[in-house]
Amino acid sequence: MTDIEIANNVVKENIKDIAKKGLIDLDNIELYGNYKAKVDYTKYNGKRHGKLILVTAINPTPYGEGKTTVSIGLGDALRKLNKNSLIVLREPSLGPVFGIKGGATGGGYSQVVPMEDINLHFTGDFHAITCANNLLCSAIDNHIYHGNSLNINPDKIMFNRCLDLNDRILRSVSLSNRKESFNITAASEMMSILCLSKDIEDLRNKLDNILIGYDYEDKAVYAKSLGITGSLIVLLKDALKPNLVQTLEHNPVLIHGGPFANISLGCNSVIASDLGLKLADYVITEAGFGADLGAEKFLNITSRCLECSPSTIVLVATIKALKYNGGVSKDNIMNKDIDSLKKGLSNLEAHIDNLSKFNIPFIVCLNKYSTDSEEEINLVREYCNSRGIPMEVSTAYIDGGEGAIKLANKVLELVNKDSKISYTYEMNDDIYTKIDKVCKNIYHANKVNYNSEAREKIDKYISLGKGNLPICIAKTQYSLSDDASKLGYPKDFSVNVIDARLYSGAGFITILLGNIMTMPGLPKVPNYEKIDYVNDKIVGLD
Repeated sequence: MTDIEIANNVVKENIKDIAKKGLIDLDNIELYGNYKAKVDYTKYNGKRHGKLILVTAINPTPYGEGKTTVSIGLGDALRKLNKNSLIVLREPSLGPVFGIKGGATGGGYSQVVPMEDINLHFTGDFHAITCANNLLCSAIDNHIYHGNSLNINPDKIMFNRCLDLNDRILRSVSLSNRKESFNITAASEMMSILCLSKDIEDLRNKLDNILIGYDYEDKAVYAKSLGITGSLIVLLKDALKPNLVQTLEHNPVLIHGGPFANISLGCNSVIASDLGLKLADYVITEAGFGADLGAEKFLNITSRCLECSPSTIVLVATIKALKYNGGVSKDNIMNKDIDSLKKGLSNLEAHIDNLSKFNIPFIVCLNKYSTDSEEEINLVREYCNSRGIPMEVSTAYIDGGEGAIKLANKVLELVNKDSKISYTYEMNDDIYTKIDKVCKNIYHANKVNYNSEAREKIDKYISLGKGNLPICIAKTQYSLSDDASKLGYPKDFSVNVIDARLYSGAGFITILLGNIMTMPGLPKVPNYEKIDYVNDKIVGLD
């Protein structure tokens, strides 16, 4: 059966019963039908007592590595072991759903439901973020139209419109008075603001401090000058509340926020993680794409904002992904290939090297496919043993929580080890030093090149007193480098900084490498061609 067929064949429990399992008072949920609810996080002011478990992966491939599947399976497995666990995940974007990647609710028998609702409109969070973002853009242009008392230079507007769909034609458009470029909503500053806000007042402060552009004297102009913050909060107030759903095994899941990891933060909201740590003993969360992107940003940005670092990390790999990194062709990816696997282990090596630098215990999880041979699995196990890294196989895709029991037991051994995170950079490092440290220590580049535009912008941000902010690097997810074709563990390469964007509201600086775009395009054969509504059911949504 397909993922959506499996999801539709499971009898869901009423969300009120799920809330009780998650120790959530029924007075503190807002129902969105029988199987979805929002949680009033403001009612939970107790002390955190939970351990945070971060799930990440090697560099992604066209086949998917199964971070979400493993995260859900691990949460279900911990529940089977009678542990009070809670899964906290990101919301899917409509862009990949109708584009190339598909849904983001797990797979097989390790899913969250209602799968079709979560992957589509869900509770309207993305729509609220998109509307708030574009209202601010409209306010900027309206202010200029009606006299421009703030003296805003239309050619130096820094805040862009967004849309929660892939649409390459919107990368550059001409308005009546200026040029504009759209971001996908998942890459917008508004999405990052929602994900990093701790409460409504923090949200207000972040919205106030959005850099909207510069005036004709090249002085910074911030959103608070437009008197729009109150209206933005009205649009975002409900979106600020985490969403409660369930796994196929009827365990509670919080889903909230959805920034991409290649062009944004790649992590769920601070509010949802904070709530989880107050409710559960073990909180499983996921960082998007490979550990060089999602995990790096979670550890260097989100952990600082959350004031809590993971107790352990799960590094997901697949035999197919390792063979792909070893140069095997797409036509032969399903076939046993020890030589390609040996070569592809270099990508696992790179991520092991990287995670070791953060001083947090971690385990390699091999997400097993039916085509994996025992010889291939044993080769990965032998490699991990040679590095002194624990490794376990997960069959959660086929077996649900039962297939992740061994992984869960290993994780329970690791979470109680004493550790103190070592960050890649210090906050008082200057921007260039932060970029240098991430690019050289995480990507393993030997040089960082800057074009004149990027350097000019970075120097400007330093002059504005923003040099103490963390950096969020946008680059291809398929390689440690900024070149998607460099697979495995590339060496002796440089990376190219092509742009820099100050997200002063969210509280970081986005650094763009290579040819990365913050508005994706649709593939030649998009997913929307196979999605339909047949006999009162959605089909093709996998």
